[in-house]
Amino acid sequence: MSEELSVDLGPDRTLLLVDDDEPFVKRLARAMERRGFIPETAESVAAGKAIAHARPPAYAVVDLRLEDGNGLDVVEALRERRPDCRIVVLTGYGAIATAVAAVKIGATDYLSKPADANDVTNALLAKGDTMPEPPENPMSADRVRWEHIQRVYEMCDRNVSETARRLSMHRRTLQRILAKRSPR
Repeated sequence: MSEELSVDLGPDRTLLLVDDDEPFVKRLARAMERRGFIPETAESVAAGKAIAHARPPAYAVVDLRLEDGNGLDVVEALRERRPDCRIVVLTGYGAIATAVAAVKIGATDYLSKPADANDVTNALLAKGDTMPEPPENPMSADRVRWEHIQRVYEMCDRNVSETARRLSMHRRTLQRILAKRSPR
């Protein structure tokens, strides 16, 4: 997370962070607190929905894929309880279809991981039709490809043959890709 920003958050500075990556969500909470937000964290859909119903925040950052379900369920709960909540959906598996679904149910913006606190703050505070600045260090095309292959591999229960079939890729080529480190 990079340097602090001085921003005008308004009178309600409450922020809900929902992500099952505990080290990431703690780091993001500290960084957002330095920017003037009052963060509260949750690591599951159930916990996020409970907070949304009990104490609906002014801002929220919700991971799309959580251990116990889909983060879009938290977005819907937030929209029901607090229609003016500014919500950013954050995920490591960026896809146009999920971005469209997130925005249709009320997300303000959609960011792919890795996004830093500045990216999140800019997305949360973007006004009207103005688009936030593009990220300083977007994922490389090689990294996006690698992330997609990893996601399909996990969805196929780490079955190399099934993953290769679904990706229309030779099994040995896939094995070589899986054996390498992730690109930057």
